Amino acid sequence: MSGTPPRVVVTGGIGSGKSLVCSLLCALGTAVIDADALGHAVLAPDGEAFARVAARWPQAVSEGRIDRSALGMIVFSDPAQLTELMTITHPHIRARLLREVDRYPDRPVAAEISAPSKELTPDWPVLVVDADPGTIRTRLRERGMSEGDIERRIGSQRSRREWLEMADRVIPNRSDRGALAEEVKRAAREFGILSQPPDTIR
Repeated sequence: MSGTPPRVVVTGGIGSGKSLVCSLLCALGTAVIDADALGHAVLAPDGEAFARVAARWPQAVSEGRIDRSALGMIVFSDPAQLTELMTITHPHIRARLLREVDRYPDRPVAAEISAPSKELTPDWPVLVVDADPGTIRTRLRERGMSEGDIERRIGSQRSRREWLEMADRVIPNRSDRGALAEEVKRAAREFGILSQPPDTIR
């Protein structure tokens, strides 16, 4: 593979199936980076964003750590505060993300990102995993989320229309794993991130 291997963003609303799509890409040889895990790291007590976030939202600090559930209850109910949190954390997440990408100089990379932005990945193509709202709510209930939590999380995100508009490629997830696997193979071919034989995923 000559030059820099392709890098793509895999995103979509909560419960859409981003992680499943990334697991299928991984089986095709794509290196997968979980940007949400990097976000957790920057909020840890030794993380780059801890001090500013703890000072801004002291009510979300418990026993010297940021209680992410408490912080989520605050910011997911207020788009302005969510934007403020992203402004603080995204530069640090981007720095960590780029360091992770550098570990794969010869492999295509997919970054799983719940809240993508140009600050995180300015030129990477965006693959949006799409599922219908009823299916998403069912999945979130199965995860044990309350109806109130579901509404807060969905309400804090882009609308389905906005997700679809930002996509360079939409990957429909209709709860049929076989059909989803075929969609992932097609997308991987289109974006040059298919580095293993396509029959390696089921």
